[in-house]
Amino acid sequence: MKTKKIVVFDLDDTLYNEIDYLKSAFNEIAVKISNKININKDAINDKMLDYFYSNKNVFLEIIKAYNLQFTVEELLSIYRKHQPNISLSEDRISVLNNLKKANIDLALLTDGRSIQQRSKIRALRLNRWFSEIVISEEFGSEKPNINNYKHFEKMFGEGVYYYVGDNIGKDFVSPNKLNWTTICLKNNGLNIHKQDEETVNEEYFAQKTITEFLQLKEIINQ
Repeated sequence: MKTKKIVVFDLDDTLYNEIDYLKSAFNEIAVKISNKININKDAINDKMLDYFYSNKNVFLEIIKAYNLQFTVEELLSIYRKHQPNISLSEDRISVLNNLKKANIDLALLTDGRSIQQRSKIRALRLNRWFSEIVISEEFGSEKPNINNYKHFEKMFGEGVYYYVGDNIGKDFVSPNKLNWTTICLKNNGLNIHKQDEETVNEEYFAQKTITEFLQLKEIINQ
């Protein structure tokens, strides 16, 4: 009898680049500000990105720069509630289709607020592939809480489990303890959270590291 396989994916900076979500939100905020003060939205957007890459408090700085009537909380609300303009790249679609065609169960485990993560999931149309989705705010705990991972073992039962993520600070330590195969997608230079291996113990490292998403096919289909 063929062994059942279950692959659990992280979302941000794994299935898509989280910076794309940020840029999508900044663009919407820039439009709303532009409509209030009659300044070109692209100039506002560029200024917010400059603040972000300079590690400044973006919303506080943009309010000060244009003497806006918006509060930080109002801009943050737009950020969290906007409908993101993001999409899956061809390599992600290819891998997900390949795994689904092979009758491999696919699941999603992501930290974050429900409203934001659900809007990303809708925009990326992930329900086409994922039969079980766990979001930390809805579940009640965040990675690396081992219960977030055990949930999938309860859902899918016995099998060979894989976890695919990018954050070495929290993604892999618990599935390592559960004897899952852990796979880290190497930062392509766009990740919001850097992969600094010197800051964590070896138990936090993934067992395998890939530089291209397409490499998952050969690892999981072995």
